[in-house]
Amino acid sequence: MGGESTIRTAPRGGGSSTGTARAGRGLGDRLSGIAVALGIVLFLGGFAWGAVVYRPYTVPTTSMTPTIDAGDRVLGQRIDGGDVRRGDVVVFHDTSWVTNADVVKRVVAVGGDTVACCTDGKLTVNGKQIDEPYLPAGSQAELQGFPTVTVPKGRLFLLGDERQGSLDSTAHLTDAAKGTVARSAVTARVDSVVWPMKGLLRRPTGFEALGALSQPGPVRLIESMIVAGAVLVLAGGAYGPVAGLVGRSPTRGRTEAAGAR
Repeated sequence: MGGESTIRTAPRGGGSSTGTARAGRGLGDRLSGIAVALGIVLFLGGFAWGAVVYRPYTVPTTSMTPTIDAGDRVLGQRIDGGDVRRGDVVVFHDTSWVTNADVVKRVVAVGGDTVACCTDGKLTVNGKQIDEPYLPAGSQAELQGFPTVTVPKGRLFLLGDERQGSLDSTAHLTDAAKGTVARSAVTARVDSVVWPMKGLLRRPTGFEALGALSQPGPVRLIESMIVAGAVLVLAGGAYGPVAGLVGRSPTRGRTEAAGAR
C-alpha cells in the first residue's frame, strides 16, 4: 500500500542513554558545587585560623643563622610568656635591648636555671652540656664564653644561633637584669620559616633532659586546610568545562548522528 505513511520511532536504547547521561551530569554538577563550597570553607577557614593563631615577622639580621637568615619570613604563634620553654625561638619586645622593634632569639634558660659557657665548647644549663645541632657547622656555643648566670624567676636567658655576632643576653650581662628578659615581654613563638619555604624549625632535643619541650602549633594543619581547599575549588570549578568537552566529543557526535538516521 503505497499510499500509507510510516512513522519511525527512535530506538528506546538511545533515549535511555541520554537520560542516564543527563542524570549523571546532574549528579556531577551537584558534587561539583559541594566540592567548591567545601573548598571555599577550608581555604578561607585556614587563612582565618592562621590569622588568629599566628603573626608573620620578617627577621632583619643574621643573628639566628642558619636557623633563620636575614630577610626570612617566619610565622610566630601568639602565646603567653608563661608557655615559653627551653629551646624555643621567641619574638619579644624589650626596650632595654632595642627601641621600637621586635627581637628574635632562642631561649636557653628559664627562671631558676644556671647557665654558663663553655664546657668542652658547649653551653651548660644546670650543669648539663647542651647539644645544639641547629648551630652553624663547626661552631662552638660561644667562643668567648661568659660566667655563670642564675636566671631570676619569671625571666629568660636568650642567645642567637649565630653566637659570634649576636647581640643577645651575653651583650647585656652588665645590665641590672644580667641580660635576662621578662617572660611577659614574649609575644610569639616561632614555629616555621615560610619564605623561603624551610618548614618547621628543628626540635631543640638537647634540652629534653631538663624538661618537656614545646610542641609546634597547628601550622601544618592550617597549611593542609588551605591546600586542600584550593584543590577542591579548582577541581570543582573545572568539572563543568571538562564535562562539557567530554559531552561534545567526536565519538558522541557520531553516535547521535547515527541515531538520527
